[in-house]
Amino acid sequence: MGPPGAGKGTQGPRIRDEFCVCHIATGDMLREQIAQKTELGKEAKKIIAAGGLVNDDIMVGMIRDQLENNSNCKNGFVLDGFPRTIPQAEKLDAMLLERKEKLDSVVQLQIDDQLLISRITGRLVHKASGRTYHREFQPPKKPMIDDVTGEPLEQRDDDNVDTLRKRLTTFHQQTGPVVSYYKSKGLWHGIDAAQSPSVVWDNLSKVFRAPPNGKS
Repeated sequence: MGPPGAGKGTQGPRIRDEFCVCHIATGDMLREQIAQKTELGKEAKKIIAAGGLVNDDIMVGMIRDQLENNSNCKNGFVLDGFPRTIPQAEKLDAMLLERKEKLDSVVQLQIDDQLLISRITGRLVHKASGRTYHREFQPPKKPMIDDVTGEPLEQRDDDNVDTLRKRLTTFHQQTGPVVSYYKSKGLWHGIDAAQSPSVVWDNLSKVFRAPPNGKS
């Protein structure tokens, strides 16, 4: 868990590859629905543009569908950016309990808002692969061109300062209590996400390789 731009989209795929689990990025799943112009996508587009959050049951339903139908989830899963509220956390717990599964760890990527704004407003995305670049910190070899495919890069519609400030306000208001929820369960780990991605990865790896609940 962490605010937009904290590095969830960078670290999630690496966790997936390293531990052979599925990477469930609810934001990407929603954007796919929006791109396909499904009914859910049309509704989600309005909500996201206003800096809001999509219906909890829909989100948990999308996760359940992945766990049931995505063969890559047989060894486990990493949730990217979900849950964001206490009701979502409770609905997720209930769904996992039904499946006789549970969360092993909850990692919060922690970073200052102002640093996030400079990070995100320069972010560029290769839509097909999800590869991300940054105009300043990690530019592509050719401006606005993906290094691998040579296809054009895009800036996401919601990667602008006004929308981002709304999203950060929503995040802090609704996700703050989720930290307390998982701390009370002994699952929470905080990681400084202002460091380089490789240092963040090293710290993440220690969490995931540790025995459950810190027991040896």
